[in-house]
Amino acid sequence: MAQYKVIFEDEEQDEVFDSEEAAEEYALYLCSCSREGAEILHMSNPGDYDYDEDEEYDYEIVEVDD
Repeated sequence: MAQYKVIFEDEEQDEVFDSEEAAEEYALYLCSCSREGAEILHMSNPGDYDYDEDEEYDYEIVEVDD
C-alpha cells in the first residue's frame, strides 16, 4: 500500500499518511498555520514583520516506500 509524505517549504515532514488526500489536508493545515502565525507576528510588531495575506506556501506530496 502506498504511503505519502509532505514536503513543506523545502522541509520533509515526519508524518506519514495512508492516502494522498490525508497528506493534502495536512499540507493545507500547515499553510493555514503559517499564514496565521505571520498575521499574529505582523499585528504584534508590524515594522519588523511584513504580512501578505495572498502569500502562497510551497508544498509537495510525495509517495514513499514502506
